[in-house]
Amino acid sequence: MKIRCIIVDDEPPARDEWLYMLSRMEDVEVVATASSATQALEVIYEHDPDLVFLDIEMPGGNGFTVVEQLMDMEDPPLVIFATAFDQYAIRAFEENAIDYILKPLEEQRVRKGLDKVRQRLARENAPDAAEKPHSELAQLLEKIGQRDSFTRISVESRGRVLLLQPQDVYFCRADDKRVWVHTRDDRYLCHGTVNLGKLEERLGAHAFFRANRADLVNLAKVREFAPWFNGKYTIIVDDAVGTEIVVNRSRVKDFKDRLGL
Repeated sequence: MKIRCIIVDDEPPARDEWLYMLSRMEDVEVVATASSATQALEVIYEHDPDLVFLDIEMPGGNGFTVVEQLMDMEDPPLVIFATAFDQYAIRAFEENAIDYILKPLEEQRVRKGLDKVRQRLARENAPDAAEKPHSELAQLLEKIGQRDSFTRISVESRGRVLLLQPQDVYFCRADDKRVWVHTRDDRYLCHGTVNLGKLEERLGAHAFFRANRADLVNLAKVREFAPWFNGKYTIIVDDAVGTEIVVNRSRVKDFKDRLGL
């Protein structure tokens, strides 16, 4: 049985290289190619492949955007990310990629990735597979808000990407379609196309609380709080400047419940 796959890359030479390399593998069939995130979703829904080789930096939304949309599928394909940029590796595996291949492509490395796919498909087609989720991507849906201690927040700093641990983040603030991540002494622009809602979802297993539309607060970093006016509360964060954050009236009960009050 052949592995039906789709190649997604915005560069024609890269697609040609994939096509040539995969043509040398007898149990792999390329059923379609795509050059953008939008086109990728169209051909994935049309052809229902077993596997998607997915570039990350593309027009019309990056590879992570595609994976987020695939979560809505009942039976999503496996994903192997392929990119020239190694800073995406941790997030790729958080998004449940089966593998992460750096360009330029090497046939031996691609074959190694396909071995993982074969092993995964063999497990899913085992007699007891009906009792298990079809893939780890499906398992991820069941675990939203329950990410483990390996969660990292990627931020930009002097042309590099830093990976912050949740316990080092004091609060996150949305400002003019950007998200800033605040530590004790500094603030960093969140890396990639992420909004505060997505960040809240990723940090669901940690002590973060959505105080208002713009602020996501690490409750472990709250120094004090007090009633304010109109039923609102104000939080003092234990950072270097004692940042004040308002808890909306509609969120006060949840705030107190989270603190066990």
